[in-house]
Amino acid sequence: MKNVSIGQTGHDVTLSAALLLYTSETGSNYATVHPVTAERKTGRPIIGAGRPLDRRVLIDTLTQLDRNAAPKADFLPARVLGVTSAAVTWWCPPTRRRVFFRCEELGERSAVVPHPGLVFQASTDGFSVYSVMGDGRPEPDTPLFEPPYFNTWNEGRICIGTAKVPKRIEVDAIAGWEEGFFSSAFTHPNHGGKRVEYKEGFFAFWKDMLDGKFEVFPLDSLVPMKGATAGKLVTGKKGGKK
Repeated sequence: MKNVSIGQTGHDVTLSAALLLYTSETGSNYATVHPVTAERKTGRPIIGAGRPLDRRVLIDTLTQLDRNAAPKADFLPARVLGVTSAAVTWWCPPTRRRVFFRCEELGERSAVVPHPGLVFQASTDGFSVYSVMGDGRPEPDTPLFEPPYFNTWNEGRICIGTAKVPKRIEVDAIAGWEEGFFSSAFTHPNHGGKRVEYKEGFFAFWKDMLDGKFEVFPLDSLVPMKGATAGKLVTGKKGGKK
């Protein structure tokens, strides 16, 4: 018996069945389902004789897995844009918030600076952040822009590094994911693309931000992501690449 966490709740589970998949050289597939029992002395699991995996058994198995893997019922805050079994996507309105820097070019600095509207996504594929224009809740056709931050890759991917982020992907963990991003030190700009449009460059942009040059975030510095929208992000089709 083992304990697994599904959402915030732990459950004791026992291995009860196994699915074996067979593939031939021609690419055809075959599957069998086997009961699993425990060896009397050691408790070691033993896979028993199997039977063909018919359509009814397959549907019943997938239905049970989906029922247990689906997100638990939550009251969704207005900032949540979408929830699936693999991802939670949410929005942060423009605000002033503290950032931390620790890098050779800017030294160790911290300041409260303006931020654009942001869209975060925590998923089984990783942690991502995007920027948006305006201060309204994003609609499905709202364009996404590159995040104007260090520690990010192209297409919004966040380099988590030593940041402390939740192990759970659910609505109740949103505050923890945000805190993990903003409380970690920005240490390096990742290569592979432009994060901001600024004539003096990326380091100069953040030096001016830290020096208090801007009362509100300069939206004309945002770099668009071709074809990417909030709706495509929620449905897993950001930029038409999936």
